[in-house]
Amino acid sequence: MEERAELDSILPYLPLLIGSSCRLLWTSKVVEALEAMSRGPDHSRVNCGEVLSIAISDMRASLSLPEPLAPFAPQGYALFFDELLSGADSTKWFAGVIPKLANLLLRLPSLVDLHYQNTQTSGYGLRILGPQQPGMVLLSQENKVRCIVHYFQRICSQMPTGFVSFERKLLSLEHHPWQSGVSYPNADFWTKSTIPLCPFLVHSSGLIEDHSTGVLEVDFANKYLGGGALHRGCVQEEIRFMINPELIAGMLFLPSMTENEAIEIVGAERFSGYTGYASSFRFSGDYVDKRSIDFLGRRKTRIVAIDALCCPRMNQYKLKYLLRETNKAFCGFLDQSKYTQYKRLFKIMDSVQLNEAPSTSIETNGGSMAEEVRKSDEKGDQFMDPENCIGIATGNWGCGAFGGDPEIKTIIQWLAASQALRPFISYYTFGLEALQNLAQVSQWIILHKWNVGDLWNMLIEYSSQKLRGETNLGFFAWLLPSLPPCEAVELAK
Repeated sequence: MEERAELDSILPYLPLLIGSSCRLLWTSKVVEALEAMSRGPDHSRVNCGEVLSIAISDMRASLSLPEPLAPFAPQGYALFFDELLSGADSTKWFAGVIPKLANLLLRLPSLVDLHYQNTQTSGYGLRILGPQQPGMVLLSQENKVRCIVHYFQRICSQMPTGFVSFERKLLSLEHHPWQSGVSYPNADFWTKSTIPLCPFLVHSSGLIEDHSTGVLEVDFANKYLGGGALHRGCVQEEIRFMINPELIAGMLFLPSMTENEAIEIVGAERFSGYTGYASSFRFSGDYVDKRSIDFLGRRKTRIVAIDALCCPRMNQYKLKYLLRETNKAFCGFLDQSKYTQYKRLFKIMDSVQLNEAPSTSIETNGGSMAEEVRKSDEKGDQFMDPENCIGIATGNWGCGAFGGDPEIKTIIQWLAASQALRPFISYYTFGLEALQNLAQVSQWIILHKWNVGDLWNMLIEYSSQKLRGETNLGFFAWLLPSLPPCEAVELAK
């Protein structure tokens, strides 16, 4: 049975046994320990960080888990719970939160059983999604720990309701007329694209996660979802996983992404506020997420994880890697649920290209084909979710620690969002000096009504010159001096 196959895929990752009646259960020692902790510290004696570490280690040993806790785990638990937390917060944790967490863990086997029973009607059961398998399932170190501890405090006081969905998105590497999704585009596809560029909004301050609803928020992901969220990492992706801890669940069942894959997550609630970044990251207290709920019971927070090339240096200007990055972003930004409209558009594009039509745009009686698809998309949406016209909120993806050229990555994301027929892209520069002219450049490009193919071809020409050593300029400086002087002056005003 389908639900049995899904359960079998997840069992190796759960510390549970299967009983004689095919029901999941804990070992007797774990039940005994959890029951003691559920009655409070006076009964369990779990009243400080070091004792909590010992209790966890004992339960892990009874489950025969292969890897023990780190040798210094007891000292780490003691440092955080007994010294870094205030006395009041520590008492609240051991007297209030630990007993409720223990009760929740005692219910875990029955909750998992119930989940798979319900999949017989919903069709979406938790399962391990292997590489190349599209699908959907519903579901500073001290300060990172504070975020997680705060999450458990919140859910113990009021259990969240609703769902979180995780979708592995895939651009098929096979090109067959009968396939159900969009194929991985080649360079010629981008060269000949006549899709208009979508509006480009530049924000020199602000954060992606604070953008209003109506956007797909980009997670600057590691190929392994979550990256160093549970380790030492504390940059954009790791911070997002700390303030929206439900994202961490995806690290369990979603393996590493390959070049033609992305992961979209809808419904993760935010629980924590924060300040800073990397070494300056600080938990700043409780955050009440006020975003509304969709018809599936998911909070209207949409996040897409796309992994960029790591430390590409001069390779990032080679066609192979420009194509890789553009298709990676396109995979993440594409709405596969609207594939029929894309297929209609792409078929017409292919037909025009095969006939070597001299026109640089695909025209219908009512205007460009892309505009017609956008209009039909909007008409269809009015019968569904009124907020379903979803743009892209992003920033310096693949830059920073990954070493990408921010000007190139900006253009790549704009190309991908436009080709995916997104209504706009909101770009957060985080004050990066290299992007101080981004608004100026994007305004000029929009003013001249370039399409995706036009911008792609300019990007390829610039990158070729960069590789040949014919220019040391950034893309923006290389592009703008080619403008007539009057336009450059007018644009600067």
